[in-house]
Amino acid sequence: MPFAAQDFTFAERAAQRESDARGEPYLLYRDEASAQRILSLGSRERLTVGRLHGSDLAIGWDPEVSRAHARLEQVGEKWTILDGLSRNGTFVNGERVLGRSRLRDHDVLRVGRTEMLFRDPLERGVETAPPANAARLAHVTDAQRRVLVGLCRPLATPGSSPASNGEIAAKLHLSVEAVRTHLKALFQRFEVPDLPQNRKRAELARRALASGVVGPRDLQAAD
Repeated sequence: MPFAAQDFTFAERAAQRESDARGEPYLLYRDEASAQRILSLGSRERLTVGRLHGSDLAIGWDPEVSRAHARLEQVGEKWTILDGLSRNGTFVNGERVLGRSRLRDHDVLRVGRTEMLFRDPLERGVETAPPANAARLAHVTDAQRRVLVGLCRPLATPGSSPASNGEIAAKLHLSVEAVRTHLKALFQRFEVPDLPQNRKRAELARRALASGVVGPRDLQAAD
């Protein structure tokens, strides 16, 4: 099933926070029943992905996944991904993998129709500081945070999409242009990759929730 970042429930986000607290890299994806799955990479050096039953991550429900589709391998302290014998390719943040590609916290992987989120909660680095880095998030202004809460508010209801610019503007008594300006800055602050607009907004909301900048209490008290 496709990875739907905007569909996380409070229970699913709680499970993600528990995984983050363990400090081990993991993959987050949805199975054939759309249930959230978290696969820890902490005790592994490599992981095979494919439609074969014997794969470490067997994706038998996706007909576009090849039998031996891709392989994740740890190189030093970093995780990488290699395309295996796939017919339809392996993608990271929408870019097709050619050879070996290093993975970074919050990268979105796609094999066939199935999307997976790569998390490395302890990742640190000057050139690739993760969106949840406390020093970076400390620079989110009060006004930006109010826009984030407005964006995330509908996600308190599973299956809902983030609020539109117009909805946020009406709730906060701002102009639509002011909301756009705040969102543009937030896309950069949270290092949201260049995605189609709806997915980009959903990814920003997901990162705001996953980082704790916006929490369940904010959504409950928003109205």
